[in-house]
Amino acid sequence: MKTIKDASFGGERPLFESHQLRIENVTITEGESGIKECSDIEAENCRFIGKYPFWHVKRSLITNCYFAPGSRSAIWYSDDMVMRDSMIDGPKFFREMNNLELENVVINDADETFWRVNGLKLKNVTLHGGTYPFMFSRNIEIDGLVSDSKYVFQYVKNVVVRNAKITTKDSFWEVENVTVYDSELNGEFIGWHSHNLRLVNCHITGQQPLCYAHDLVLENCTFGDDCDLAFEYSTVQADIRGHIRSIKNPASGRIVADSIGEVIIDENIKAPADCKIETRN
Repeated sequence: MKTIKDASFGGERPLFESHQLRIENVTITEGESGIKECSDIEAENCRFIGKYPFWHVKRSLITNCYFAPGSRSAIWYSDDMVMRDSMIDGPKFFREMNNLELENVVINDADETFWRVNGLKLKNVTLHGGTYPFMFSRNIEIDGLVSDSKYVFQYVKNVVVRNAKITTKDSFWEVENVTVYDSELNGEFIGWHSHNLRLVNCHITGQQPLCYAHDLVLENCTFGDDCDLAFEYSTVQADIRGHIRSIKNPASGRIVADSIGEVIIDENIKAPADCKIETRN
């Protein structure tokens, strides 16, 4: 493998069609497509300033690197990538990819990040700001996520999340086959129109959570006092620990809680309208 150290590259496509290349302490300055149509690339202690630095790259390892705000849309159409111990300040990262792993990465502008990624693994990742991260991605494994981005996890499939703290609104909309363990989900309208969403040992806050959900499961979950009008038109099996403020018109299933503040069943309930709502003795 060829190694380039302590260098700077700018302009258009400076390392185009490079293969079996390691770069150390390299800066990709203003310009476009610094590393494009490449394979078997390693980057360590590098800085990426210009736009689109990694496009159409096969097999890459990125460690201890920094991506500046100008490196927007930096990594698209690239497969089999691992990134560790890095910081990203640019938006619209990681799109149209297969087999992406991140560990100990901070993304400070998570706008439209992780779109249409198949095979995504995250460990100890932080997302700040932006909208719609993870849109349309599938086959995701996450252990350790802190996010304050808006509208996270929409239209995703086949996801396992562990040890997350997510503060947002409209999260987990129209998801399919998603399980969340040991996490804190804060925000309005969580889990609407979901299919096979399962929450285990989770704490949920925010208005009108988990409505229009299909085959929703909650195991050993707790709710904040601001959670009102929960489960409207949902099919649900829920084991709730502690108190839930209000439940409205669940379609079917069973909901058990230690205490329930209000149950609203009115003429607008949808069939089969046979959900059992109980307090634990």
